[in-house]
Amino acid sequence: MSSLAPSTLVALLHGPDQPGLVARVAGWIFERGGNILHADQHRDMEAGIFFQRIEWVPSQGAASADTAGFHSFAASLGMQAHVTASSHRPRVAIFVSKFDHCFHDLVLRWKSGDYACELVAIVSNHRELESSARGYGLPFYVIPVTSATKPEGEAAQLELLRSLDVELVILARYMQVLSEDFLEKFARPVINIHHSFLPAFAGGRPYHQAAERGVKLIGATAHYATAVLDDGPIIQQDVTRVTHRHGVDDLVRKGRDLEKIVLAQAVRWHLESRVLVYGNKTVVFD
Repeated sequence: MSSLAPSTLVALLHGPDQPGLVARVAGWIFERGGNILHADQHRDMEAGIFFQRIEWVPSQGAASADTAGFHSFAASLGMQAHVTASSHRPRVAIFVSKFDHCFHDLVLRWKSGDYACELVAIVSNHRELESSARGYGLPFYVIPVTSATKPEGEAAQLELLRSLDVELVILARYMQVLSEDFLEKFARPVINIHHSFLPAFAGGRPYHQAAERGVKLIGATAHYATAVLDDGPIIQQDVTRVTHRHGVDDLVRKGRDLEKIVLAQAVRWHLESRVLVYGNKTVVFD
């Protein structure tokens, strides 16, 4: 973010639809001297739920008061709200195993200033990417995880994340399934990249599954991790065409390009407070 750009507040809110919501939200901001920069809304016609993302410049010195006050205001409308400041840089950890394409892509985007966050740790169950991480000047933590040591390994991971005050974990082809216990105790967002167009070919070896099925499209899916494997709210997906001439190696090669792009976009949207989760779905204000 440019040093000349004003610090803004971004609110994501949702709840039962009712007349006048857009006007009332805009009026609340106007009455406090705020200046709206962006506003977008969506209505789930079947469920009758209203969703909105609104970004505004608060009046001088009013950011803290507006943050607290907006939550109370939204509650008075029967809405749930989450408010973030553009000046806040979330602390992020990337979990990796041996595959490095998503890892390098994310780090290079971060180093070029694409992501407004602090990348505070690379965590792995292997040492293959240690030299690469340290070459980027990033701290690298090896915490072995096997089926026999999973509880101990996840406990060590959680301790590390708490000590670093990590607010977001990105699974950049981390080839371990996070347990329900881990997700409940971390209690913060975890974004995963799955190398298929979910819900097709969930679980392991999806490119092999796709080749065996003879599909004409393969895809990648970035989603929030939940206790159910590859079933969390989807943030972004994309596909590419394949033919009978493409073997598994071709699918893997083509899929890696998709994985990088899909994960990168999902992370950007999350960091920009553009993703609103409700149930097992998302509204993405792009």
